[in-house]
Amino acid sequence: MKFDFDARYFNPEHTLDCGQVFRFSRYKDGFLSLSADKICYVHTDGVKTVVESDDTDYFYNYFDLDRDYAQIVERAKSYNIPLLTRSAESCKGLRILNQNREEMIYSFIISQNNNIPRIKGIISRICEGLGEKRSSPFGEYYTFPTTSALAGADVSFFRGAGAGYRDEYLNKTSNAILKNGIQKLEGLDGEELKRELLTYTGIGPKVADCIALFGFGKMQSFPVDTWVEKIYREDFGGTLKDRKKIAAYFVETFGEYSGYIQQYLFYGKRLNL
Repeated sequence: MKFDFDARYFNPEHTLDCGQVFRFSRYKDGFLSLSADKICYVHTDGVKTVVESDDTDYFYNYFDLDRDYAQIVERAKSYNIPLLTRSAESCKGLRILNQNREEMIYSFIISQNNNIPRIKGIISRICEGLGEKRSSPFGEYYTFPTTSALAGADVSFFRGAGAGYRDEYLNKTSNAILKNGIQKLEGLDGEELKRELLTYTGIGPKVADCIALFGFGKMQSFPVDTWVEKIYREDFGGTLKDRKKIAAYFVETFGEYSGYIQQYLFYGKRLNL
């Protein structure tokens, strides 16, 4: 089964390569994208972006295709900030995904003080070791492990997968989630959610912001890393040093559009727009 969407506002490469997700790979004319236990093939064909999957409803929601990004792009450009204007226009097909929440918690624990190729490698090895092998029209793949599977693994497994010091974080947090679930996180506002996420082993402020934004859709989040610090100094003339204060500055400036704008700025800076 498949569906298509206006390619102007759905660019698979920009959406998958902007640092919000790690389980994707190039395939034929586009990408294989994996989430939880599901897989799709997404590619652009002329003026349309096409998604092929046995789980089309899931991926329609995953790629946030009910939301009008034309309005978001125009709002971003209305601030008249040169980098943001260039990025929003050039990357108007970048969409913020609706990702599996538990997968995001574990993925962003792995992401801290790490680079994207290495993060992808660690997650891939964990999926191969603890996930289920599945067949699809696009070949075999591994599902993301359940919390039960993660919690049942020894610290040494995560270390062997390349997680480094994050091995204990994954072990302790998966066991905490196995015991208590994440239902208590549902329905919390952004700040309450981030405070609760900080109680998990291995989750600091930046990782909590990422999980809140990419796992729970809290758009009044603005993750700050070295790229965003660079943007703050070079494109906003900022002088603050504390990342929490920098994040607060951006959220105060952009409000409910903060998450979208963070991605335009972050990805645009990486592309040297």
